[in-house]
Amino acid sequence: MWNLPNLLTLLRIILVPVFVVLFYVEAPWSSYAAALVFGAAALTDWLDGYLARRWEQTSPLGAFLDPVADKLMVAVALVVLLQADPRILMALPVMVIIGREITVSALREWMAEIGARAAVAVSGLGKIKTIAQMVSIALLILRESVFGPWVYDIGVALLYIAAILTLWSMAFYLLAAWPSLAGKKSIADKSEKSA
Repeated sequence: MWNLPNLLTLLRIILVPVFVVLFYVEAPWSSYAAALVFGAAALTDWLDGYLARRWEQTSPLGAFLDPVADKLMVAVALVVLLQADPRILMALPVMVIIGREITVSALREWMAEIGARAAVAVSGLGKIKTIAQMVSIALLILRESVFGPWVYDIGVALLYIAAILTLWSMAFYLLAAWPSLAGKKSIADKSEKSA
């Protein structure tokens, strides 16, 4: 159960409070340290999944912890960034991204209960969204870096791109789940009949 992929996922959860503390430390190096911690967490997000598949070490614990760790770090980072820059410019994409994560998580849980979890599995579009989201957040964390204000502006632009991709991917998930949501024949029933 406590294999390396699961330990990396657990490390990602442990890094959440470390990130928050570093973000609020009033020191010239704090934004760099916070961005580094966030980047390390994003890297473990890719690495734990890769290792689990490569070494065939997937487990129920890992399947549960991985999405929790991902959403926890992203949601906390977005909340502290919004607190640091409470303009509507930031509030809109943050609201969209967090709202989408809650909606899709609930949808996946419900689809799993009716045996149709595969219909809302992570898509290629979802992966592109995640990359845009992670890069944007990292750039936004470097809000007062030596690189200049353009870094923050690029971060905001990427956050809007991530928000648009977020809505787009959510629409695909809802469309795939719609037969079940509308009370028609479930996807699981259809697959059983075709088998």
